[in-house]
Order: sequence, then structure tokens, then C-alpha cells
Amino acid sequence: MKSVGFRIAFWYALASFLTLGIFFRIGRHLVEQHIVHSLDTGIAAEFEQVKRRIGPQAGVLSADQLRNQIIPFASVRFGIELIQPDGQVAYRSRNLGNRVIPDQPMQGHLLSIWMQRIFGSASSHDSAQDKAALRKYNAVMGDLGEMRIGEFAWEGMTVRIAVAKEQVRSLVAAYQEVFYILLTLMVVVSSVIGYVLSHILLRPLRQIQVTAEHISSDNLSERIPVSQVQDELSNLARLLNQTFDRLESSFNQVRRFTAEASHELKTPLSLVRLHTEKTLMDGGLSPAQEESLNIVLDEVNGLNRIIEQLLFLSRAEADAITLERQSRDPQPFMENFVLDARVLADSRGVNLTYSHAGAGQVEFDPHWLRQVLLNLLANALGYTPRGRSINIHSQLNADGWRVAICDEGPGVPDDNLERIFERFVRLSHATQHEKGSGLGLAICRSIVNLHQGRIWAEKPPAGSGLCLVFVLPHVQPAGAAASA
Repeated sequence: MKSVGFRIAFWYALASFLTLGIFFRIGRHLVEQHIVHSLDTGIAAEFEQVKRRIGPQAGVLSADQLRNQIIPFASVRFGIELIQPDGQVAYRSRNLGNRVIPDQPMQGHLLSIWMQRIFGSASSHDSAQDKAALRKYNAVMGDLGEMRIGEFAWEGMTVRIAVAKEQVRSLVAAYQEVFYILLTLMVVVSSVIGYVLSHILLRPLRQIQVTAEHISSDNLSERIPVSQVQDELSNLARLLNQTFDRLESSFNQVRRFTAEASHELKTPLSLVRLHTEKTLMDGGLSPAQEESLNIVLDEVNGLNRIIEQLLFLSRAEADAITLERQSRDPQPFMENFVLDARVLADSRGVNLTYSHAGAGQVEFDPHWLRQVLLNLLANALGYTPRGRSINIHSQLNADGWRVAICDEGPGVPDDNLERIFERFVRLSHATQHEKGSGLGLAICRSIVNLHQGRIWAEKPPAGSGLCLVFVLPHVQPAGAAASA
């Protein structure tokens, strides 16, 4: 159960189910006790009727005389048994037949005894007549089933009156039937309500998740919408917004520092390069000194390239770069680029294949997009061994212009597919002797973002290697462009 909404709905339905089950058990006990109380009242009334019909001479009447006194007025619902002090049965009603009313109660259920202790027995509401009974209990009488029995002392005799608990059983069975129907409906309804409630309650969390997914190093200005309600989720959203504010401030400080430091470094590096070149041109140096100065010059040129790239990234993040985008057919542009790409690939001993599909018009700046293609090609050449191949595939469709450059190098682990577009990220298995600065793919992403496109890395469909893919939107069909 990974979904929080599913867990909320499940626990809500389970809690409702258990609550209704507990109330059912309590209600069943109370209903049963109320019906038993009614039976006890009837038993007491039957005992009073027996007393009135026999009169005060019950102790001196014989069994036949007792039978003649009781039979005309006995109810068929009640079984009556009169027991003399010596234990002999003085009278037993006909509806009992040969059955004997037990004098031992059946063992009750622990739950019923526990409920009686908590809620009290229904006998606490008995009438004065009911309190005259020695005891009241339940017992099983063969084929008659469970009976409710009241035992009374009168004129030296013990009077037991029994009545069937069939009414109790039928009402409890009806009660259970209604309960099971309600329980089924309750489970369905509570599950639906739980799901709806979880959907409503988790809506702020989903908004937080969506906003957090949109926020990146290139988009730190977006914030989570916060409601006016002062609750835990609103406080969490405010805390995250404060965290994003601090993060954005830190990123802006780093960007300003990078731009300012790069700008300030250009002048002294230019002076170092000029003086080094002048010293080399003046001559009079030993071969070792010339070699050292050439190394210094190469390093200074490398630092200049890194500074230019950092300045470009800073300008791109500040939207200070203006693109000269025009609607054009990308096929001639790609064919022109492939001519230069083949020369670079041949110099590295790598085979280059190219394919194009579709027709249409796309708005792009050819100067900056050529820089993207060169950076992607340089990355592929840097990781492709000699004798292997690089494939460039261009395709125009309804979604946009898609260009994929796939190599046959060692590839990139899945957890680094997004990380390689960060600044100064360089993998350790490049085949070229001098590794790049780690800014090439970051520059590619900035340029593609300026074109409102997307760029990413993915595994090739078959074999090892890596595919670097970018997509530019706003494709205009070739027929519409011609008519325009």
C-alpha cells in the first residue's frame, strides 16, 4: 500500500467497520436483554395468576387438586412445574410432557457477562412482582431449545415457570440480518467517502509535489500556492517557500559571483597571454623555456574558453542573449553540418551515419544551434572508440523537430543521465586525451531552453552507448509554409 490516499481510505473503512461491529454487539446485547426482561415480566405475571387460582391452601392440596386448580387457567406459552419440599413434583403442565425443567442455568458467554457488568442486567428495571423470584436463568430443554426460567418460592413449594426464547431468537436473527445489510452498505459507502476525503485532503500535497517538480536550478522563482487556512499543510507550504527563497538567493549570489569573477579574470588573462606571446616572438629563449611558455599559453587559452562559457551561461540565465530565430527548413542546415561532422569523425577514426525524415519549417537560430550540434558531436566523439560509429538522426513530425546523436561508447549509468547536463560534470572514461571543461552540455541545455525546446540523454534502443536528444517545437507543415 504505497498510496497515502489508499491507506487513508482503507483505515477509514476499517475503523468504520470495527466501530459498527462493536455497536452491533452492544446493541444486540441490549435488545436481547430487553426482550428477556419482557419474558421475565410475563413469567412473573403467570406466577401471580397461579397464586390467585390456587389460593392460600396450596400447601394442603394434593397433586390432583393442584392439577384441577391450575389446568383451566394455564397458558400454553408457559411450562409450569410445582416441586414439593421433599423434591417430588406436585404438578407439571401438559405442554412439558415428560420434560423436566432444569434447575441449573446454562453457562453464559464471557462477552455477555462482561456487558452485563458494564451496562447492568435488564433485571435492574424489574417490577416488584419480578423481584419476588428466587432466580431467573436460561436453560436448554431438549427439543424445546433454550428456555427462560423463573424460580419462585411459595407456601413451602418451589415453582418453576419456563417460556421459550424463540421470540428472542427470531428478533435477534432479524437484527443480525439488518446489521449485515447495513454493514455491507457501510463498507462500500465508507470506502467511497474515505477515497474522496483522501483526495481532498491530499490535494495540497499534490500541489506541493507538482510545484517542487517544476522547480530546478533554471526555475527557482516558482512558489507553492498557499491557502489562507492555518493548518499543518499550509505551514509546510510556507516553510518550503521560505526554503526556496533562500535557495534562490544563494543561486543568484553564486551566479553573480561567477559572472563578475569571469569578467574580472578576462583582463589579467589577456595580459598574461599577450606578454607570453610577445616573449615567444622576441626569441632568445632556450628550448625548455619555449616549451614552458607554450604550456602556459595553452593553459591561458583554456582558461579563456572556460571564462567565455561561464559568461555565456550567466547571460543565458539572465535572458540577456538575443536569438535571431527564423522559420526555415532544417534539412539543408543539417546536411551542411554533417559535411563538417564527417571530417571531425574521420580524424578520430569513427564512422558517421546520418538520416533525416519528414518535412516542414522550424524557427531556430542557425548560429547557436550549430554550437549545440558541435558540442553534442564533440561529446559523442570523446566517448566513442576508434572503429565504432556515431549515428545522427533528424526527424520532423507533429510534435516538433527531433535530433538524436547516438554513440557506441561505454554509456552512462541511469543515475547520471540527468546529472551530465550540470556544470563541470565530467565522466572518467572519455577516450580523448584532453577532457573538456564539463560545460558543453550545460551550454547546450541553455541554448535549447532559449529555443523553448527540451534536451535529455537516454539509452539507445539497442546495444551500448548514449543518445543525446533535443526537440524544438513549433513545426509548420511544408505545404502551409509554401502557401505562406
